Amino acid sequence: MAAVAGVDLDLEEGQTYALVGESGSGKSTLARAINGLVEAEPGSSIRFGGEQLVGLSHAGFQKHRRRMAMMFQDPIGSLSPRLSVRSLLTEPFKAHGLTDRDLNAECDRLLQMVGLPTAFADRYPHQLSGGQARRVGVARALAVDPKLIIADEPTAGLDVSVQGEVLNLLDEFQQRLGLTILIITHNLHVVRHVSHRTAIMYLGRFVEEGPTEDIFSDPRHPYTKSLLSAAPKPDPDARHNRVELKGEVPSLKNRPSGCEFHPRCPFAQEDCKTIAPDYTVEPGGHRYTCLHPLA
Repeated sequence: MAAVAGVDLDLEEGQTYALVGESGSGKSTLARAINGLVEAEPGSSIRFGGEQLVGLSHAGFQKHRRRMAMMFQDPIGSLSPRLSVRSLLTEPFKAHGLTDRDLNAECDRLLQMVGLPTAFADRYPHQLSGGQARRVGVARALAVDPKLIIADEPTAGLDVSVQGEVLNLLDEFQQRLGLTILIITHNLHVVRHVSHRTAIMYLGRFVEEGPTEDIFSDPRHPYTKSLLSAAPKPDPDARHNRVELKGEVPSLKNRPSGCEFHPRCPFAQEDCKTIAPDYTVEPGGHRYTCLHPLA
């Protein structure tokens, strides 16, 4: 039983790529496979900087892990309650053998980078607000100069104003350091604001992928359309043309035949029950898997 199957994505250096889908769609599993936190399926290929990562030993993967950083979903819960901010920020240097650094100076540098007073070094996670904890998470991710940051729901549980601060912070460092960011979220407003390309996941597969503006302005897959139509609208007078889905998400143990979305699709036709659609690719790289795409 594969939580992720048939996924193909290419992260461009210096850009932000968004993975979108319901809980259980495979977003976080895919991200953790890229970062080596879960083992990829046999036959998979994950290349980073031109090098194959699948099949590497723990020691072999370790040298690549320094170039990747993970921001986990819970800003406070992802920080060890027993460690001070100083310990949390200097831990990556120790883990990667960079003990020749002045760790106290590195801690101060990282706190200043994310706009926190250096006095916060002596605080513990329970003494931080959600926004402050998220800034510590950003600082920790940046500690050893990664090339790729994987951000799992970076705005979850934060007030709208704090969400904006965190997103602006990530954008600032992307511009300054040339970071590539893979963002995992169900917040479509965040996606449209920050990402260059977006993939929509359903049952561990991409059903639509392409330039973010194409996904939002011209969705071709009914599942994408349903997600977009369910997003809150800032204009209370705006028309809500909701696309209602039928039933529940099927089990990965019992994937539907044909198009796996057909049992829930309001536009499904008879051939959708038996034919698994291949990608249709439009100019500009907008692609989707649907036998009867939306116009």
